[in-house]
Amino acid sequence: MRRTFPLALLFFFVSCSSVAQKQVVPEASDTVFPAKVTLLFVGDLMQHKAQLEAARTSQGTYDYSPCFSLVKEQISKADIAIANLEVPLGGKPYTGYPAFSAPDEFLYAIQNAGFDILLTANNHCLDRGKKGLERTILMLDSLHIPYTGTYRNKEERHQHYPLLIHKNGFRIAFLNYTYDTNGIKPSSPNIVNYIDKKVIQQDIDTARAWQPDAIIACMHWGNEYQSLPSREQRQLADWLLEQGVTHIIGSHPHVIQPMELRTDSLTGMQHAVVYSLGNFISNMSQINTDGGLIFTLELEKDTVASLIPHIRVRHCGYNLVWTARPTLSNEKNYIIYPTDSIPASKLPDTARNSLNIFVKNARKLLQQHNVGIREDKK
Repeated sequence: MRRTFPLALLFFFVSCSSVAQKQVVPEASDTVFPAKVTLLFVGDLMQHKAQLEAARTSQGTYDYSPCFSLVKEQISKADIAIANLEVPLGGKPYTGYPAFSAPDEFLYAIQNAGFDILLTANNHCLDRGKKGLERTILMLDSLHIPYTGTYRNKEERHQHYPLLIHKNGFRIAFLNYTYDTNGIKPSSPNIVNYIDKKVIQQDIDTARAWQPDAIIACMHWGNEYQSLPSREQRQLADWLLEQGVTHIIGSHPHVIQPMELRTDSLTGMQHAVVYSLGNFISNMSQINTDGGLIFTLELEKDTVASLIPHIRVRHCGYNLVWTARPTLSNEKNYIIYPTDSIPASKLPDTARNSLNIFVKNARKLLQQHNVGIREDKK
């Protein structure tokens, strides 16, 4: 039997973690629906060597909680918060680029920040090979965190994919694929979801058969450091929508790319297409790589149970976030700042200048190329 993933029931045979988390649970009845559900998406959760050193405590453990302290409230308020976990939890030795492996404390902090779902199909998911892939899944399972994109074997993929989440009376199917894994192939029987139209079509057909309220494809695609989507990204986005995907969220380029709210001329249905969310946290310092987007998508549907539900995009928008490195901020750890709520006195001049450059470039790009999606100003 294929299982869906209400968080309250996931993997009940695994010992519970003491880390607090929000619960995404199924409704008691399928007859009365709340009006809306809010989804929040962020980009790449990375962990470079300098982040390891900054998070290390005097006791030899790691503390990443300061990294998310200023965005935790916004993340936790969302009904479903999703991020791209672009680092395996492969155990010691912990390493940064080019072959990542993060301490388990990184995952604890991510969960405590309020994230509900993690995407694992990306070009770094095999940095530690079979052990890294399987240990990452083991850690996610042990903390009851739903994930999508990588699997121990085809049986587990068949059982858990597409990922179907119930929240506020909505049923949302999540898909996740990557363009490559840096030339490393998964060891049998491990499975990584690669971008393959034949496979994707089958997965979309499976999801559509469940009649979800939305199908969201999370794509690890595009060209690194390019601020505009490639022709291949645009063509694949068109194809995904034609096959029945409702919304598309992109990652991988490590910089922000534009987003569009498309309206189907026949049905009137709206589709959000976000080509790249950029970096959420990393040690990258190349221009435009030191920040990213928090993208919010609010869906609404009719509350009269006797009617066929009509799903609408009630709102979609974004906020810019910027990661302050200790060398700029004079803080011990890396900190993600919402760019529209930083007191003038909070950052040293050097950090403030870097922040301003990121914000200026991001706003210029998005104001010029976005279609139908604006920045949410506080």
